[in-house]
Amino acid sequence: MKKSMKIPGLICALFGTLTLPIVAGTPEQEKAFTDKYKKAFEAKDTTTLESFLYTQGADPAILGFYKMMQSAEAGEKISNIELVSLTAEDAKKAATPMDSPTGGKVCLTLKPTKKLIIKIEKKDANGSSTSSSENFVAEKDGKFVIPVPGPCK
Repeated sequence: MKKSMKIPGLICALFGTLTLPIVAGTPEQEKAFTDKYKKAFEAKDTTTLESFLYTQGADPAILGFYKMMQSAEAGEKISNIELVSLTAEDAKKAATPMDSPTGGKVCLTLKPTKKLIIKIEKKDANGSSTSSSENFVAEKDGKFVIPVPGPCK
């Protein structure tokens, strides 16, 4: 009887180990993602910033826009960066086809699971300003990426 109880236990343990990489990102992975993004952004490391973009199937015009927007304020100090779960409204927005600047409709190339929120505060002799940006974030091959829209399928 003892042998028959051990085998299912071992099978469950093995199955759990094999499926572990499929599980959504851990808090440690999320922190590593935001830390790496913040470091690249503040250092104005456009190569690393562009490596966060998931470009497979992306519309070339939109990809150029994403690259431009991603590096527009690069070099500034980020006052807050966080990766948050999508609300029902966010999920609906992410799933809705968008108008393409070149005509037609585009959709996100990966289904997002999170949203990256970045806040920048600037202060100088003329006063202060605050800006924020949001990007949908998806997981691909165990890595967080920012999907760039492409033609809807």
